[in-house]
This record gives sequence, C-alpha cells and structure tokens, in this order.
Amino acid sequence: MIYVIAEIELIAGSRDQFVTRFRANVPNVLAETGCLEYGPAVDLETELPAQPPVRANLVTVMEKWESLEALQAHLVAPHMVTFREEVKGLVVRTTLRVLQQA
Repeated sequence: MIYVIAEIELIAGSRDQFVTRFRANVPNVLAETGCLEYGPAVDLETELPAQPPVRANLVTVMEKWESLEALQAHLVAPHMVTFREEVKGLVVRTTLRVLQQA
C-alpha cells in the first residue's frame, strides 16, 4: 500500500470553485482499480503550537493506493485528464509526496 499527499496551490479566491469540481470527480477516482481512499482537505485553524499558519489557497488531497502501478494508472485516467484541463486556470502549482508504510 502507498500513500499520496498532494498539495494543490490555487490562485487567490478560487478554492471553493476548485473543491466543487474536485468533489464531482471523486466518485470516478474511488471506482478506479486500486484506489482505497481519495479526498480533499483544507487547513483547519487551531491553537496547536506546532501547526503553521492556515493556507487559504491550498487544498491537500489525501490518497491511499494498493500499488504504485494503480497510482500511475490513475494519473493518466481519462477523467483525470479532463479534470486537470477543467481546473488548470485555477492551479498555481501541484506537489506530490508518495509514501510507503514504515
């Protein structure tokens, strides 16, 4: 099993629009072979001292996949190609962190 943390930095003021489009695509991703978990998250303001300041223009995607091959297939799935085209005007940068269990 692998974990993916994707951080998607958005242009100012576009987070709600991005999340709406993202959520519309979630059922397609969850139906993919090898997808165990997939969903968006946004920073929560807390008073925890170790937490950095809230990032208002960032969406973090938490993912779990059965294998690297399943993740690679996801990245080129037709619904993902379409989704990326739909939101490209909202996205500043995307970074991925792919992890394995320690």
